[in-house]
Amino acid sequence: MTKDIQTTDVAIIGAGPVGLFAVFECGMLKMRCHVIDSLEGIGGQCTALYPEKPIYDIPGYPCVHAAELIDQLEIQAAPFDPVFHLDQQVDGLTRREDGQWLLQTSKGTRIAARAVVIAAGAGAFGPNRPPLEGLKDYEGKSVFYMVRRREDMRGKRVVVAGGGDSAVDWALSLAEVAEKVYVVHRRDRFRAAPESVDRLHALAETDKLDLVVPYQLSGLEGSDGQLSAVRVSTLDGEERVLEADVLLPFYGLLPSLGPIADWGLSAERNHILVDPASSETNHPGIFAIGDISTYKGKLKLILTGFSEAAMAAHAIHPLVYPDRELHFEYSTSKGVPVS
Repeated sequence: MTKDIQTTDVAIIGAGPVGLFAVFECGMLKMRCHVIDSLEGIGGQCTALYPEKPIYDIPGYPCVHAAELIDQLEIQAAPFDPVFHLDQQVDGLTRREDGQWLLQTSKGTRIAARAVVIAAGAGAFGPNRPPLEGLKDYEGKSVFYMVRRREDMRGKRVVVAGGGDSAVDWALSLAEVAEKVYVVHRRDRFRAAPESVDRLHALAETDKLDLVVPYQLSGLEGSDGQLSAVRVSTLDGEERVLEADVLLPFYGLLPSLGPIADWGLSAERNHILVDPASSETNHPGIFAIGDISTYKGKLKLILTGFSEAAMAAHAIHPLVYPDRELHFEYSTSKGVPVS
């Protein structure tokens, strides 16, 4: 059964840092937002790939961890009551006769909006799944591709697979609450930040964490979706069985423009071309901000995306309020309006 159409002023595709800040900028101009993201939680790559990675170029923060930045952006956007549609992607985008854009998601959600802001980073993301027999039986029960709450891992035996920032960061974090953490990597060198790798090796000298290298995942044991053990092996055929309650395969996310590529937007090398003064695409009413957008001279930084979110919001205002002139005011003068 087709779901009823939900209406809003602005539909934002992508709940990463730039998408979240766009909620704030639109809210400051009294525009309501719905936010759609293909991941299970907000934060995009900051949450899914490197939650504990330090970021040094956010104004006002000499250093902030990625997950903390997302927490603060969520708090900043909260007064404007954004509606989140997570774990689904926008499959269809069409223009209605009344000029609004109609979005339909993979879960059948339908949203009508005056404007659309694409803040999808490098596109829609999906997990890079390891080729293990019976994997789907365990997904969402004891195999997860992102950690929504660290507390969910308290007292459990956790196998973290991977050698990048997300694997190392989560291994360090979960060692504080889990009964045991195993880190499985196919080589003895890690691709994470050197400081984090040093901490990982130091922790491996304790009984809280084991480095299982050079091994790779080879099989799962358990029943009814609950793991009891994870099998690992070397390229030479040496095998080990790790008693485990949870497997976290952190092999990265697979980016793709997905359905966005079929919307007739001008693109260059898998990036959407926009007007740098407004972030509007070649389709009036559709804007692109953050890493997914491009123009001559663009710097691929989060703070650039924040600026684009502000410019897009001001460009969208006359589409939502065609009879209301916008008088620019600093936030220090008008404060945060109460919805």
